[in-house]
Amino acid sequence: MEKNKGITLVSLVITIIVLLIIAGISIYTGKEMIEKASLEEIKTNMLLIEAKAKEYLEEANFKMGIDPDDEKKEKVRKEIYEDEAGLQTSTERFSDSNNQLYVLTKDTLVKWGLEKIELKGQEQYLIEFNDVINDENKELSVEVYNTKGYNGNYSLTDIEKIEE
Repeated sequence: MEKNKGITLVSLVITIIVLLIIAGISIYTGKEMIEKASLEEIKTNMLLIEAKAKEYLEEANFKMGIDPDDEKKEKVRKEIYEDEAGLQTSTERFSDSNNQLYVLTKDTLVKWGLEKIELKGQEQYLIEFNDVINDENKELSVEVYNTKGYNGNYSLTDIEKIEE
């Protein structure tokens, strides 16, 4: 009797199982890479926004001068952040501070030269300015928040902690 030189059912099943294991590993690794790339994209966008916002922060602080009164602070903030920078005030709260948050709209991004940043769905970028130097706070700072980004709401500081 002649032997068939074909593939046995057992070898076929083993081959399929090995291919499924390889596919499972690839899909899991690919999912992690996609999530990491998404996080990096959000971080890059937030860094670009932070850099541009710091320009307006420095300008506002310069116009406020040394030891400004509350009326002058509010006038300068409105002039720089809302009128000049094109930001809109937000009602959302993400931090413990009492500083006003500002929303970046598509128009603001275009005005700032950041039109390549895409807002996906209900995603928003919010900016919080800490524009007054006093005894407790020795430096000016900007915090950027993303409302619908990588698995939830994040600030730039939160994203940097995730990567550590």
